[in-house]
Amino acid sequence: MSRPRVAFFDFTSCEGCQLSKLNLEDDLLAILGLVEIVNFREALSERSDDYDIAFVEGSISTPHCIERIHEIRRRAKLLVALGACAHTGGINAIRNASGIDAVRTEVYGPEAYLFPSIPAQAVGDVVKVDYVVPGCPMDNKELKIVLSAILTGKRHTLPDYAVCLECKARENECLYDTGAVCMGPITRAGCDAACPSNASPCLGCRGLVPDPNINAARDVMEKHKLSFHQVRNRFRMFNAAHIPVQEHANE
Repeated sequence: MSRPRVAFFDFTSCEGCQLSKLNLEDDLLAILGLVEIVNFREALSERSDDYDIAFVEGSISTPHCIERIHEIRRRAKLLVALGACAHTGGINAIRNASGIDAVRTEVYGPEAYLFPSIPAQAVGDVVKVDYVVPGCPMDNKELKIVLSAILTGKRHTLPDYAVCLECKARENECLYDTGAVCMGPITRAGCDAACPSNASPCLGCRGLVPDPNINAARDVMEKHKLSFHQVRNRFRMFNAAHIPVQEHANE
């Protein structure tokens, strides 16, 4: 029985999710016995357009990205979004609020016309995504769970509850009581509250829970006397592509 042919692709990102896969070390040989990697720019010089499973990192941010992700989707039987940029649009989407023309001019100056751009989008906003490995960077343990599900023909379902639940299970002190701005109330769990458990507030890198009660989360933040701008900026950190936060000049 032939092994599934796997390809890794990067779009607008830091490529940290791809590099972190090389840290699998003890598991690499076992993984390579189950799949054949035919495209992986960070680790291989060979290239092939014949693959079964495409792992995609990064957000979609140019017209060329649109063309390329559609081509990858056409060739792949399964497509997996790796990390926050591919899953939610990530930090790249913060720029969307400033207007693409203004951002392009700020970065490229008089040569901005040479660099066509579009608002940063998640991969799933453009093509069908079959599996997701959330986070910034994505977690290798979760990647192995997803890969196992793919190879056994099973579905992998992300948790539909918030990080706060994991935080309470670990009996952590609520970081709001320390004056921090934490996205735990509306962020999808699955990380075992890694950041709050180390006294660092959740930034929302795993995306939003289904049907998040954003108004309630904002009420919690305002109850702890956090400013509108603190709330807005924290909402936008990883989820700007999916949370339209209105600007209010007087707030």
